[in-house]
Amino acid sequence: MEVTTKSKLVEEFRVHERDTGSADVQIAILTERINELTEHLKDHKKDHSSRRGLLKMVGQRRRLLDYLHDTDRGRYQTITKKLKLRR
Repeated sequence: MEVTTKSKLVEEFRVHERDTGSADVQIAILTERINELTEHLKDHKKDHSSRRGLLKMVGQRRRLLDYLHDTDRGRYQTITKKLKLRR
């Protein structure tokens, strides 16, 4: 992921002005990385180490989404709509 892409995601999903690590930002960054890695794996079907990394990222995103769902439903619904995630 490019630095500019990451900074744009931080800018779009941050909760306050100096926010770089809230659950919203982390979910957005993980989603971008997951999408890129999914495209990579379509071409490189035997890249099992990257597939394992993808599964770890999906699990991490799932845990962050569960946390948001339990603590702040409004933010959870907003981020799932923006990122077009379903649940």
